[in-house]
Amino acid sequence: MPRRKSTPVTSAFRRIQQQARGLLADLRKQIRSKETELTRLREEEAGLGQLVGRTGAKSTGGAAGGRGRINWRTILTQLPKQFRAADVRKVRGLKQKRPSEIFAAITRWIEAGLAKRRSRGVYERSK
Repeated sequence: MPRRKSTPVTSAFRRIQQQARGLLADLRKQIRSKETELTRLREEEAGLGQLVGRTGAKSTGGAAGGRGRINWRTILTQLPKQFRAADVRKVRGLKQKRPSEIFAAITRWIEAGLAKRRSRGVYERSK
């Protein structure tokens, strides 16, 4: 059987397809250049963070903190003998913590016998 000759419809489709391929290639180049720029900016942020004293801190995303796990027992040692929840918030790195997280830590300290509740909102370290 003889081959059909291409009709204007298929040649128009092929031209559009070719244009789409070219646009897609350009878009991929732009994405690669933006990713390269983003990597450079992240490295610059890390360098400035080290200069300021932050190592590995992320500036974006999610819940407050985002800097890894907090050792709440060391936080307790940094507090005065009698303290309030506001005193806990003053400890470096806890300013942005939700109240529920701070009160959960205080509750754990009480249950572990590391702190006692003296009056409403006032707690005391046991050691």
